[in-house]
Amino acid sequence: MIRYIRHMVNFSRFLLQAALTGIALAVVIAVFFPEILGRGDPGAELRVAPPVAAPAATGAPASYADGVRRAAPAVVNIMTSRTIDRPSGFGLHEFFGQQLPPGEQEQSSLGSGVIMTDQGHVLTNHHVIEEADAIAIVLPGGEAHPAEIIGIDADTDLAVLRVRVPDLAVATVGHSSDLQVGDVVLAIGNPFGVGQTVTQGIVSATGRNQLGINTFEDFIQTDAAINPGNSGGALINARGEVIGINTAIFSRSGGSHGIGFAIPVDLARSVMTDIIEQGFVARGWLGIEVQAMNRELAESFGLDAPRGVLVAGILREGPAEDAGIRPGDVITHLDDSSVNTPREALNAIARTAPGATLDIRIQREGEDIELSATVVQRPI
Repeated sequence: MIRYIRHMVNFSRFLLQAALTGIALAVVIAVFFPEILGRGDPGAELRVAPPVAAPAATGAPASYADGVRRAAPAVVNIMTSRTIDRPSGFGLHEFFGQQLPPGEQEQSSLGSGVIMTDQGHVLTNHHVIEEADAIAIVLPGGEAHPAEIIGIDADTDLAVLRVRVPDLAVATVGHSSDLQVGDVVLAIGNPFGVGQTVTQGIVSATGRNQLGINTFEDFIQTDAAINPGNSGGALINARGEVIGINTAIFSRSGGSHGIGFAIPVDLARSVMTDIIEQGFVARGWLGIEVQAMNRELAESFGLDAPRGVLVAGILREGPAEDAGIRPGDVITHLDDSSVNTPREALNAIARTAPGATLDIRIQREGEDIELSATVVQRPI
């Protein structure tokens, strides 16, 4: 019996070895000699990318409260009032059987602002305080203080106010040049006068222009809810750094449709510094009127494709005329940078400091000509 059991164990061991040998042989044939199995033409091949180390997780935080706590104390409400003529005719008082004679009445409006310096400089939109007779800054705690206008820049819709109160909370300013589409942002302001409110979204686009809102446009677009009363408030990143000044919305109803615009803080800070230091914004000016090129104009000027901008007019005895520019010239480059739209040309000239020399490349009657012009201060 013991001899039988030993025989069966040896036989099982033999069968297992034979099976393993067969499997190994089949694998070798399948890998190195597929034609034996009739698989010489593999047909469509699934291409698998090599494994890549997964990046460290950077999930959104469960709360943005720390960033809001850092920024919110520097965001203020702005109350303005102005006196207007009240027209005669139908008014609310007629509901109560009263008819008021024509005369003056006070009109008030609300907006937002950001405290930018410990000297009390507040940055807001020009349209928030335009034509105001009196301006008050309402701090987050509810205290109201009178404010004075330090200066305005209607071309970017910015204004600098000052409130003289000690120990103010001051905003931490970030860098709008670092923004990327998809970055989380939060808008802080006073929508519809309900009080300080925070809304959250992302950067939808950067460099938005040709919207017809301002003369100089370089907007951050966001889907963070921005409503009337948010104007002049802060657009912040998740760390609580101000990266924009909320300015406008695209809306057919007057409410937020998820398309809001903010002035990048890099531009806003530059404007504010100029206003504080010299009372106005220093921008270059040449005294030219330009228009966009189209295919028909390009063909008439001998260009193979529309490029550059057409000089439609020049100011007599202005910097452009002094430099030799004539109506009908096509400006193709300003300081070695190509320009293809009137807005690009306007922005390039405006960025040049008054008194500096601007190199200009033009086409005139099929000939490339290089000129230099001394830029002057843009009329305010």
